[in-house]
Amino acid sequence: MEHSVNQKRIEAAAQTIREACGNAEVGVILGSGLGDYVQALESATVLPYADIPGFPVSTVIGHAGEWHAGTLHGKRVAMMRGRFHYYEGYSLQDVTLPVRVMQALGAGTLIITNAAGGVNTGFAPGDLMAIADCINMTGVSPLFGPNLDAFGPRFPDMTRAFDPELRALARGCAADAGVTLHEGVYAQMSGPSYETPAEIRMLRTLGADAVGMSTVPEVVVARHGGLRVLGISCITNMAAGILDQPLNHDEVMETGERAKGAFRALLDAVITRI
Repeated sequence: MEHSVNQKRIEAAAQTIREACGNAEVGVILGSGLGDYVQALESATVLPYADIPGFPVSTVIGHAGEWHAGTLHGKRVAMMRGRFHYYEGYSLQDVTLPVRVMQALGAGTLIITNAAGGVNTGFAPGDLMAIADCINMTGVSPLFGPNLDAFGPRFPDMTRAFDPELRALARGCAADAGVTLHEGVYAQMSGPSYETPAEIRMLRTLGADAVGMSTVPEVVVARHGGLRVLGISCITNMAAGILDQPLNHDEVMETGERAKGAFRALLDAVITRI
């Protein structure tokens, strides 16, 4: 089986980005409704995904499909304004290609954000949650196929998928900024349909606090490559069956817009202190 993402493809994308935007110390993946955080970058360069060789294209509303790079609090930071999803028809190797590219650009830390449904009934729309651990409910892995030995081992350890020191840093930053930050377990379903109430009851029984359609493959690949990971979920809606109302993507976008002040304050503080 030919691996759809190989070292040559990764390096071609990384070289194009390096020439246009430079290297990166910190990578940030921005989820639905959270893309405006790119405005925090100083001396930013923007590169559309369409101009990066071998890159997929974002097809979801709220994912602009742009690579932004600049300086933030004295650090070189690369931000993805829009990610790729398994439900768009991409392989998980394609979904996680940007994480490989960030590793090739020198990033040692990856901050992954997403919009998520609240499974924990103590949460409310607009809350932020630091991801303590994750559950892959898709049944697939971005590491299927030949191992990319130059990037990481065949059997990577996931005991500490989300870096404990970065989580502690985020807790401290949230307290200093007056931002409420929950901590919990994120479960990924494949989507694109929202979960059924029965699925949400199942996830709660399994110990999940939030659910979404992204993130876990990116975390797996980041850990495979030795990157430290901080995950932040913006709870944009309560998951199916908790409230007696239908779910829709517009609500996700609107809540992301409402929460962006707290989200930006938290990420600013974390990046300053990394």
